[in-house]
Amino acid sequence: MDSIIALEVAGVIAAWTVAGFTIWKWGPGRRKRSVTCPKTKRTARVLADQREAEFGCLRVVDVETCSLLPSQALTCGKGCLEKF
Repeated sequence: MDSIIALEVAGVIAAWTVAGFTIWKWGPGRRKRSVTCPKTKRTARVLADQREAEFGCLRVVDVETCSLLPSQALTCGKGCLEKF
């Protein structure tokens, strides 16, 4: 009887751990992405800030850094937001 309860507790802890890791890894937050720049037509690595627009749907709301402009603030029109 005690081993069944221990297995149930371990199963619940494992399920919460997997759910937490999944939300942390693929949920809202900053993520590195590769996109094609609409101005230069080159591939760029960007740091995108994605938020939950509605339940279960993530949307990129801002681009914070870009590999094509490594030491500058992003003053471009951020047309790459449409590529996500």
